Amino acid sequence: MQIVPVIDLMGGQVVRALRGERQRYRPIVSPLCRTSAPLAVARILLDYAAADTLYVADLDALGGGAVQAELIVALLTQHPRLQLWLDAGFRDVGGFATLCAVLGGLAGRVTPVFASEALASRAAARAALADRGRSILSLDRRGEQPLDPAGCWDEPGLWPARVIVMTLERVGSFDGPALDALQAVGRRAPALRLIGAGGIRDEADLAAAAAAGAEAWLTASALHDRRILPRRLHDGPGVA
Repeated sequence: MQIVPVIDLMGGQVVRALRGERQRYRPIVSPLCRTSAPLAVARILLDYAAADTLYVADLDALGGGAVQAELIVALLTQHPRLQLWLDAGFRDVGGFATLCAVLGGLAGRVTPVFASEALASRAAARAALADRGRSILSLDRRGEQPLDPAGCWDEPGLWPARVIVMTLERVGSFDGPALDALQAVGRRAPALRLIGAGGIRDEADLAAAAAAGAEAWLTASALHDRRILPRRLHDGPGVA
């Protein structure tokens, strides 16, 4: 099971996500990170999880603001082997193309995450997900309600090779992963590489998620609270 550490960016800081209720997000303070500075938090999480992939949710961009491109550049520059999965509220493929023009040669290490809650239309989804090997689709839902103006949940033919099943009400909740939702998506497209998000409490949950068909899981709170064992010992106590 691949652990993909997550940082949620808001106002230039890393915040702790809680059930997708963004008005309640506050700068992260945790046993693992006694700072909310993005570069420091990213370094600590990547080291703790022995990861070379980082998921970044740019909440300012998701709320209609500008992508925090300077910070994306800094992350990629600080970690030359980093692969970055970026959810920046892309409404269509043009939004990602605009960012790539800013990133220049660094753009090849950024994978766009197109969230069903953000894609503007079925046509926009079809164009954004046409590169099936590179793009990632996040199928977002709250409870049993899909967040999906483009109708992505209803058209498996649109889905690229990798799909995130995002259950927002479980993010940061420690309520356990929604494995039923993950498996339901997997049954509709058996060749998918499934990625889960939300609810992980401990190592047992990671094992259960792998048994349910997840290739990877987006994880933040369980890392910050040391509910998951470090994948590699690092120098110092994880404080920046």
